[in-house]
Amino acid sequence: MARDTESPDFIEAIARGLDVLKAFAPERPRMNLSEVAAVTGLARPTARRILITLAELGYVRSDDDGFSLTPRVLELGMAYVCSSNIWELSRPHLTELSERVHESCSVAQLDGSDVVYVARVAVPKLVALSVTIGTRFPAVPTSLGKVLLAWLEPHALDATLAEPSRSPVTAVWAPDRAEIDAALAEVRQRGWAITDQQLAPAIRSVAAPIRNGAGEVVAAVNLNTHAYETSMQTLVDDYLPQLLRAAEGISADWARWDARPVREIVAR
Repeated sequence: MARDTESPDFIEAIARGLDVLKAFAPERPRMNLSEVAAVTGLARPTARRILITLAELGYVRSDDDGFSLTPRVLELGMAYVCSSNIWELSRPHLTELSERVHESCSVAQLDGSDVVYVARVAVPKLVALSVTIGTRFPAVPTSLGKVLLAWLEPHALDATLAEPSRSPVTAVWAPDRAEIDAALAEVRQRGWAITDQQLAPAIRSVAAPIRNGAGEVVAAVNLNTHAYETSMQTLVDDYLPQLLRAAEGISADWARWDARPVREIVAR
């Protein structure tokens, strides 16, 4: 896979290893060597060495049917969640909110032009899309994404929207740039975002920003509902005020976390 970098410090072998890990997906949870090479664009000998190395490290298992990921891969994603303290900061607020509204609640951050879920308290319901920590969706048609995009600086917004989505989901709503700008301006004016079946049929959601100690939007929190169970009026009149209180609570805890004394470690 071609790299858009000229850095002399770039380590191609690490990049190729990550390419192999990312090649596995819900539609291809198990692949043979030829399939891995084809998906990643790597030569078969290179793909084979990487797979053997990942197997030795415990991230991939092999059998007669091919290769598949192991649960150890979760350590890579959870390292970010744990190191950022997002789960500990948001968990009590998400739990309380979910118990009050009896709906699933989530926190997400931007990764390119996608939102990635980093914390979630789920309520068992039949919905069009399955969501877990690590799930990614295109940002524009989601309430979480609209919040996160709305407070980007103009140059950062341009660069973010220029990146292709890496989500396997194709959204219902495919707006042009003028529609996107109008939607984000409305979000900034309101202070929150809402979507009505723009990502997928029957899914409605509302989201609010989470701010750090400096007042910067660092994440977004939402609650999602089934369109056939919850009206837009109920979502805005009844659920939104409770969501805003949860967002304020998470933001306050985030600010306190930012203000904590940090012990400096001096190398000797």
